[in-house]
Amino acid sequence: MKQPIFWYEPPGALARTLAPISCIWKFGSKSRMRRGAMKRVGVPVVCIGNLTVGGTGKTPLAIALAERLAKSAREIHFVSRGYGGALAGPVQVDPGAHSAREVGDEPLLLAEFAPTWIARDRFAGATLAMRAGAEAILLDDGHQNFSIARDFSIIVVDAAQGFGNGKVFPAGPLREEIRAGLERADVVVAVGNPRDRNSFRRKWEGLIPTPILDAELLPLETGMDWKGVPALAFAGIGNPEKFFRTLRGTGADVVATEALDDHQPLPDALLQRLNSKAAALGAQLVTTEKDAVRLASAWRRRVLTLPVRMKLTDWSAIDRGLIGIGLLHTA
Repeated sequence: MKQPIFWYEPPGALARTLAPISCIWKFGSKSRMRRGAMKRVGVPVVCIGNLTVGGTGKTPLAIALAERLAKSAREIHFVSRGYGGALAGPVQVDPGAHSAREVGDEPLLLAEFAPTWIARDRFAGATLAMRAGAEAILLDDGHQNFSIARDFSIIVVDAAQGFGNGKVFPAGPLREEIRAGLERADVVVAVGNPRDRNSFRRKWEGLIPTPILDAELLPLETGMDWKGVPALAFAGIGNPEKFFRTLRGTGADVVATEALDDHQPLPDALLQRLNSKAAALGAQLVTTEKDAVRLASAWRRRVLTLPVRMKLTDWSAIDRGLIGIGLLHTA
């Protein structure tokens, strides 16, 4: 969904008008939390989530964490709700057989790095993963899910947007109240450039009782020389502008952009329109990894992908938590 501008402005008349609906949303969140004690799966569970609607960098951080845990010699499995997919699960994602329409785009991307399960019932999915050999679970986007007890919880936040106007949806971008969400977190990862991260700390650090780690999404070195490449960039992610800025940062000549809704399907008619526009501009179609998994196979050969990876300046607070639950060993 495209996020309303008023979410990131001081609360005004529209936010106040929507406040009663936000109260209903907050009541629903608290009811889900009280519904019953969270159940333990039997293996360590690390949750990567956020407090706001839309993309903050959860999936790139989940991938970075899986790569970091590869040294632990533990079998790591992802468990995801599979947002946007038709299958309820629990089912293990097979990139060779499943489509984004069935299992969602993020699970398809995660499955390239570790065994991945989708399940509307996250506890059932984690249980099946454990029976299949998982020695640890990375719970992608599960901070507001109260079915599974987690051993370590990471909140990811877009440093440029922060927590917006501080209001709960639909008056603001929050899924739940800030203090309630942060009480269940062990670490906050602020994603953005140094200027945005410093601004985030100045505004929000006083509310955050946990360590704040700095991170940035950077292009993956693939040998592709983007300098001067004329590009028509399109993206259906939580914050398309972030991708467009990243592509420009490679030196590509971004002559046009198309911001789509998060997880938006990419039918042939849409791609034909974008391709015709790119041809008229003498440009190459370029998109994100997450969008690329939603492309039909014929289009994947015609659209370039700019992969990015999450880079943390300091992993120490996360490493201490992983050591504490037995997923990493001290040097």
